[in-house]
Amino acid sequence: MPKCKITVLKRTIHPDLIAEYAEAAYRNMDRCECFEEGQTFIVDPAAAPEELLARCPWAWADMRQAILTVAYGGDLPGMNRPGTIITGCTDWFRPVIFKVERLGNE
Repeated sequence: MPKCKITVLKRTIHPDLIAEYAEAAYRNMDRCECFEEGQTFIVDPAAAPEELLARCPWAWADMRQAILTVAYGGDLPGMNRPGTIITGCTDWFRPVIFKVERLGNE
């Protein structure tokens, strides 16, 4: 199975949602501290990557389907780059946006 490259594109934050829906103790949240923009990971889709899991196991769980889709040759309609998917984690107060790219049959 081809390896995939994961690139952190953006760490975002939604202060309006935090202000309206987060409990008071969580209202001082900042952007995700687990990743940095531009950071990359090379992963074998068949195995959970230790470095990424150590940073945020939720992000891996959220990206897993997209990674498998790309690794098995899938492409999403509307993407202008074959073998590439944009995905993100499901922390909707401060989501991180990732690019997943198929690297070929390594």
